[in-house]
Amino acid sequence: MPTPQGPELSLLPAHTAPPGFRAVDEPRPGENWREAFTAMWPAYRAFWLKEGESARPDLSTCRSMLDTWMPELGPTFERLVELTGGDPLAARFLTMYRPPGFVVGCSQAAFAGDGGPVLVRNYDYPPSRMEGIVYRTSWTGRRVIGMSDCLWGLLDGVNDAGLAASLTFGGRPAVGDGFGIPLVIRYVLEVCEDVEAACGVLAKVPIHAVQNVTLLDRGGDFATVRLGPDREPEVLTVPVATNHQHRGDWPEYERTVGTFERERRLLELLRTPGMTGDRLVRAFLEEPLYRDGLASGFGTLYTAVYFPATGQAEYRWPDDVMMTQSFEEAKERQ
Repeated sequence: MPTPQGPELSLLPAHTAPPGFRAVDEPRPGENWREAFTAMWPAYRAFWLKEGESARPDLSTCRSMLDTWMPELGPTFERLVELTGGDPLAARFLTMYRPPGFVVGCSQAAFAGDGGPVLVRNYDYPPSRMEGIVYRTSWTGRRVIGMSDCLWGLLDGVNDAGLAASLTFGGRPAVGDGFGIPLVIRYVLEVCEDVEAACGVLAKVPIHAVQNVTLLDRGGDFATVRLGPDREPEVLTVPVATNHQHRGDWPEYERTVGTFERERRLLELLRTPGMTGDRLVRAFLEEPLYRDGLASGFGTLYTAVYFPATGQAEYRWPDDVMMTQSFEEAKERQ
């Protein structure tokens, strides 16, 4: 499947490690994180500098913005910079303030019925650009499980307060001042206990590109928040998100990724009488939600299943392949 490219949007960098997934239990950043940084930093460095160093904000600006908008992450940020050997360029990157624009796919749905509450998502992307690390952390004192991206951000995850969150690209090529969404997902799960609090944070923290975030908490409350650097946030009581915000924002992209087709399928599933969490998860492993395009370099890399009421996380693939993680039991595996 071709990957649409906007004038200022691209894929995140390819990593040198072979594609795969592993679960890591590291309450505080340590050797596991350092090893991941060492392996992935050359690719992320090239990504950060692809428009020239002057196109990225200086360290003082980056740190000031992080302290202004996400101060609770400050001590963890300092620890991570220490693990990089004090690299000032890496420090700028780790703030994720005004990075180059990037595009991802994705479908996601929150379900509060039989077998829920459960947040299910498919992540569609080239396998060479996947970190593939499921981290169980306690960086700010709150335990979080999620799929790593940009070295300390998250694509999706759940916390021990009973809140789950997941992101999708919002389908417009606009970029501007703000933070890369993976770090904001991390922040939401570090500081928020429920959907209401998470919506409040997402409505305030500036985002550098167009994104959708779907939220679900242990009480079954859900929301999808549409974000972008050029429009006011929209907080919607909607349980699904694919890769658009308003019809016609980017017609070429909409057609290429089948965003409306996938949205229709999600809504059909949620309206189906007798729908259960397990049936919903199985549907994510089938077309049109599951995109078997890896031979062409772009397809569904994993299906994440989060249970906010129990703190369990599952990562699934076809043929009944599954990796699990929970707050009650740490499992380091590959």
